[in-house]
Formats: sequence, structure tokens, C-alpha cells
Amino acid sequence: MTLQKFNKQFADFYDLAVQFSASVEADALLVVLDGPTDWQKLTEFSGDAKIVVAADVAENLEGAADAGLATVLVNMPDAPVFEKLTQALLEAVADDILVPGAEVVAIYSGFEAGKIDSVSYIRLDEHLGRLTARDLRQLETSVPLDTLKSVVDLAVEIGREGREGKPVGTMFIVGDTRKVLTYCHPAGFDPVRGYNRKERDLRDARTREAIKEIAQLDGAIVVSADGTVERACQIVDAAHAHITLSKGLGSRHWAAAAVSRATKAISVVVSQSNGTVRLFQKGEVMLRIEPFRRAMKWKDFDYEPPTMGSEPKPRSTSN
Repeated sequence: MTLQKFNKQFADFYDLAVQFSASVEADALLVVLDGPTDWQKLTEFSGDAKIVVAADVAENLEGAADAGLATVLVNMPDAPVFEKLTQALLEAVADDILVPGAEVVAIYSGFEAGKIDSVSYIRLDEHLGRLTARDLRQLETSVPLDTLKSVVDLAVEIGREGREGKPVGTMFIVGDTRKVLTYCHPAGFDPVRGYNRKERDLRDARTREAIKEIAQLDGAIVVSADGTVERACQIVDAAHAHITLSKGLGSRHWAAAAVSRATKAISVVVSQSNGTVRLFQKGEVMLRIEPFRRAMKWKDFDYEPPTMGSEPKPRSTSN
């Protein structure tokens, strides 16, 4: 664990970001770090800005919450910086730290790891396509919130990104695994069979990427309450009696509704046609999430260093 020193460069960028945040009346200032820093100084020099700190690993955030700072764990160590920024913002919305329409000033290491050297002004779209924890708590289920959130977040990513430029539709069935499997039979080869439980943990980034590939195959993905992928490519055979769905929903949605009615599981379906994610419980659609397909609106800016007593002069450019 390497300390990210609150040196002069960091202080200058932080001061600029705080002033710019105040001038545009931003909702928050996001600080993306490569290591823990002096949390007290972040707090002291923040003015009235709401500070959110983000990092790839939990140990880089140790002590931040105790200093009164909101924290976001990104867990994308090998991703490009703009993907990390996007993920940090989405996680902040999902955790109710930011509202979906927030305006945020962000500082981060854009060119050299460990050095804060970039500032961006970001307007979040009103429809981020992520559920908040509050939405998920409305579901009366024995599935832990973190497991359900992991599955929903993954489903939204699949709905938004597709795979190799093509839309992907898929279904996850979460919880009540033993009973769910009585309504399932393999469509053919099961790509998760033979792997140990650790290698099938959805909280692992490599597992999530592998599941995105598997999602292109026919059949449902069955996930246990602890977030372990138990089966993939499963054909669901549950009775559709007494189920009513909106016009235009296909066989995948009917199967999801049916198995959620026959068991205590929650089904999460990604529509191939438009990427919309629906959550089924007791045979009914309980929540619906529209995909966030449009690009983030990034605005980078250069500035002339302020002289004593003057205000910084940002210059915005839209990407």
C-alpha cells in the first residue's frame, strides 16, 4: 500500500477543483486515488464542497470514512482511467451518495499513476440505469442486498454494453437455488461446471467478465444467495399459469416470471431488443431499469494558474 502524498501538486489541483466546484455549484467533488492520503487535509481544504473519495482497493480508503468523507470502492485496477471514473460515479449513485442528475467535479491521475494531474467536470445523465440500494431494499427477499446488487449491476452492464457491439439478452435467477434447480435442465454444455466456488464468485472481476461471455449463450444463469454462480445455460421449465405480462415480452421473460412464482427466487432479465433490465418476484415485474446507452458527458478544461487574489479561469471543451 503506497501513500498518495498530499504534496504541492496534489494541493494545487485540489484547490483548483474546490474553487471550480463552487463556481459551477457542483453537487460533489470526486477524488480518485491510487493510495490513501491525508484525509484531514482533504477535509480542511474542502470548503463547502461535498467530497467523495474513490479507490480500487478497500485499504486505500482506510480512515476516509472516519474523517467524514463519502467513499466508493471501484475494484477496477486494470481499467482505463475514464472507465474507473464512470464506475465510481455509477457506484456513488447506486449507494445513494449522489443523485442521478448530479454535477460533479473530479480530480484524478490521468497521465501518471500516483500523481493527481487532471480535472474534469461531469454532468450525470438523469437515467443512469443503476438501481439504488433503497430500490432493492423494497424487495422482500432472503437474498442478501449485496448479492442482489451485484447481479443487477452486472445485468445493467450487459444491457448497456452488449458484447462485441451486439445486443445481448440473458436471465439470472438469484436465491432459493435448490428449488430453482428442480425447474431447470441443461441446454447443453455448462461452462461453469467443474470450477471451484471461489472461481464462480460474482464479486470477483474476472468472474464477472467471464459471465458476460456466457450471457451470450442460451439459457439462464443460476446464482446462489452468497453470489456464487451455480449453473449456466439452464432451460427453465416452470408453469406459466396465472401469469400476466405486458405485450411484447418474450419467452425469456415468461420463464423468469414463472420460476419466480414457483420459488422464492428473484429473476433478473436483460432484454436483447433494448437492454432493459426487469426484476421478477412472485411472477410479477417488481422493478424495471432502462439502460444507460448514451456516452457520459465529459468536459475537460485547462486553466490559467490564478495570481494572488484572482479567480481561476477554466476553459471547457466537450469530448
